[in-house]
Amino acid sequence: MSAIGRRNFCGCACAAALLTPGLAGAQAGPASAGPADPALVEDLVAANRILFDQGVVDGFGHVSARHDKDPNRFLLSRSMAPGLVTAADIMEFDLDGTPTDPQGRAAYLERFIHGEIYRLRPDVGSVVHSHSPAVIPFGVSHVPLKPVYHMSSFLGAGAPVFEIRDAGGPTTDMLIRTRELGHALAVALEDHPVILMRGHGSTVVGPSVRHAVFRAVYTEVNARLESEALRLGDVTFLNEQEAAKAMVTNAGLVNRPWELWRKKAMEGR
Repeated sequence: MSAIGRRNFCGCACAAALLTPGLAGAQAGPASAGPADPALVEDLVAANRILFDQGVVDGFGHVSARHDKDPNRFLLSRSMAPGLVTAADIMEFDLDGTPTDPQGRAAYLERFIHGEIYRLRPDVGSVVHSHSPAVIPFGVSHVPLKPVYHMSSFLGAGAPVFEIRDAGGPTTDMLIRTRELGHALAVALEDHPVILMRGHGSTVVGPSVRHAVFRAVYTEVNARLESEALRLGDVTFLNEQEAAKAMVTNAGLVNRPWELWRKKAMEGR
């Protein structure tokens, strides 16, 4: 087991669904870290809109950001379609998935994906969970998702596949609806930027919202390209050295597509 897997996991599972008025009735929520940087909130709203516009999410899926004032807090929209998210919909959570100020709003059932990854991965500043369609086949087959071109070089180390049956048994509804399942997913992710989720989707992480969105978009694009290339015959993928060098180059260019995607996604807002 990796070093991440050996880290201690404490606490019991939270309730599966969170209609926050009932949760807040018995006791106060965790303390807030205070107002997040408005620029971070703006990026998070844009990320929701971009991921929808780019076909990574539809009515389902979510993206979060680690709070800029406290690494043990994260920001995530209330439970809603990503393409409709505004700044007023952003909520603050602790790493257990408990909101600091619910205001009667429902939270995503799978918020535990975010909290448990932030708990085990201090290098992660943003998490994207999606059901992007071209990626799904790689989680249910024995064909690995590998980089076919430089834009998806972050896949050079491979993308592990999370098998929920190993952590939750054979009768789950496939959702990461408890802390235990979130922890199991975070352990399986190890130090990779992408993990596939068998029969479900994928989760992508990055050091910032913009990096995570970049990776989520190009994970979907790579999956489409790889499927097409495999139909033609043998495929030459990037080797480890090519992927590593391309990843360094791309890390400095993330803002270029971000500005284009943001302008398109936010038009008419």
